[in-house]
Amino acid sequence: MPALVNYGGDDECYPGVSFYPSPMDLDGLLPSSSHVDLYFRPSKRARIGAPVVFGGRAIEQVCKPSIEALPDECLFEIFRHLHSTKERSSCAGVSKRWLMLLSTIRKVEICKSNRASINPLVERLNVVQKKPESDEISDHEDESNGFLTRCLEGKKATDVRLAAIAVGTSGRGGLGKLSIRGSNSTRGVTNLGISAIAHGCPSLRMLSLWNVPSVGDEGLFEIAKECHLLEKLDLCHCPSISDKGLIAIAERCTNLTSLIIESCPNIGNEGLQAIGKSCSKLQTISIRDCPRVGDQGVSSLFASSTCAITKVKIQAMNITDFSLAVIGHYGRAITHLNLSGLQNVSEKGFWVMGSAKGLKKLTSLTIASCRGMTDVSLEAMGKGIANLKQMCIQKCCFVSDNGLIAFARTAGSLETLQLEECNRITLLGIGGALSNHIRNLKSLTLVKCMGIKDIAEEVTLPSLCTSLRSLSIQNCPGFGSASLSMVGTLCPQLQHVELIGLYSITDASMLPLLETCEGLVKVNLSGCVNLTDETISTLVRLHGGTIEVLNLDRCRKITDASLVAIADACLSLNELDVSKCAITDAGLAVLSSSEQINLQVLSLSGCSEVSNKSLPFLERLGKSLVGLNLKNCHSISSGTVGMIIEDLWRCDILV
Repeated sequence: MPALVNYGGDDECYPGVSFYPSPMDLDGLLPSSSHVDLYFRPSKRARIGAPVVFGGRAIEQVCKPSIEALPDECLFEIFRHLHSTKERSSCAGVSKRWLMLLSTIRKVEICKSNRASINPLVERLNVVQKKPESDEISDHEDESNGFLTRCLEGKKATDVRLAAIAVGTSGRGGLGKLSIRGSNSTRGVTNLGISAIAHGCPSLRMLSLWNVPSVGDEGLFEIAKECHLLEKLDLCHCPSISDKGLIAIAERCTNLTSLIIESCPNIGNEGLQAIGKSCSKLQTISIRDCPRVGDQGVSSLFASSTCAITKVKIQAMNITDFSLAVIGHYGRAITHLNLSGLQNVSEKGFWVMGSAKGLKKLTSLTIASCRGMTDVSLEAMGKGIANLKQMCIQKCCFVSDNGLIAFARTAGSLETLQLEECNRITLLGIGGALSNHIRNLKSLTLVKCMGIKDIAEEVTLPSLCTSLRSLSIQNCPGFGSASLSMVGTLCPQLQHVELIGLYSITDASMLPLLETCEGLVKVNLSGCVNLTDETISTLVRLHGGTIEVLNLDRCRKITDASLVAIADACLSLNELDVSKCAITDAGLAVLSSSEQINLQVLSLSGCSEVSNKSLPFLERLGKSLVGLNLKNCHSISSGTVGMIIEDLWRCDILV
């Protein structure tokens, strides 16, 4: 395999060596035909040695003939007559000058004919040591499939590395995906490197540029000109790219299916209008924090009758009610919609979007940090979006119990509901929505909803919610014993329960939930610091035959007694997390001695009482383990950790 594959992009140049015993041999560099079209590139002329005068006498300099003395335009003409990718890769490994010249040659500029006349040249240019036949690149290998993926990050992202990728990947399936994250501070990626990729990688299908301030429209011009197969383009923090570059992509890369634009201050309405006009295959669009993009640009994406966009994400944009009205009327193909930080959209905009009834295929809707999201607009969405299955509302301070219950009445297809930091939602709203209306709801998640608090008086619940299978309550400090008792009574068919960071939950409040549910499969009680071994004993007694995942992270009152109960009753347990619990070596001894336990993942992170004595117990458990977490187990010495790693070599161990 040519040396180029491992080319690191260093700045050192390796001087060329003369391949010819006499200057006359340079004649072999040019084709024998007198009718040849040469490619002349702008370049400085090569300096010609002149006589040096010492003491009145002219002494002729002795210059050894070298191919390095040729100007760039001559080398370019030579290189484009190299027939195979192996020969070009060999030449690219000679010096950075040769590499950069080779990276400027387009596929269409490579001469494929008259191979017999240039064979002597190829033999003289093949200066890299020949590898075994198994590592060689076939001359007939398909170069346009785009199988390869390359990612450059930080200081490794330079023009030289991109040139090496452009030359080296052409004979190994072709480059299909390129991701550049960040840029070298002194020798960062510029238009030159992007042009090299465009010239050498016409098979490119996905390009991602993050934080590359030196790449501008010129680089995108070359990509648009050469990479007509481009399907996905991701531009993030690219201040030098403007509408001109995006227009070029729209006009020539008509196969574009995905476009992501984030924090690009010079991209505006004109670029998006060109995308909407020319890219009829576009399916995914994501725009964030682009101040020059307004209603004209966003609405133009959906106004076309051939619009096929299915996934839309619009965040922190200066759009108004007009854009949402267009989406509501013409977003017929949209299945996933995410709207976040739209401060200029009022209640009317969301109401029109829901009432227009054009979002017939929409199944997933996320709305975050939007002041226009109110009870009225939420009810309109429930009425107008008939096939909505997933709804996520985050940080919408004007949504209350009335809007939630009204939405639940009309959203008949809803299966997943997530409410995050909606502080006007109370336990009455949750209970009313569950017991009366949402008949198909399978999953409910509440995160940091400060309005949810225990209710002193008893609440009458008309009916049970038998469809709910998954309940997640995270970091809601007011969610206590009364709240959990109500939910447990209301939802008897729960299989997945997450109660995370609920300090008010006690053993007594867990009992109704555990007794009501028929067969829990996944239970996460992490951060419930007031739970004791009594809860775990009840859990495994009632659900030991079905539970597969149990997370007790940071439950500090959980001791070895829980491990004893788990070892006796949990027949199907696959994952167990007892991080920062009061677990000791004795508990692990009991757990490892159980013949019915078949753990695959075990986490003991922060268990300070687990020591070197647990080595044989961990080795016994390791027969089935694929993951083991021993981070911050300070009582286990480094020598013991080394023995565990050596013995459990099939297991992924965190230390």
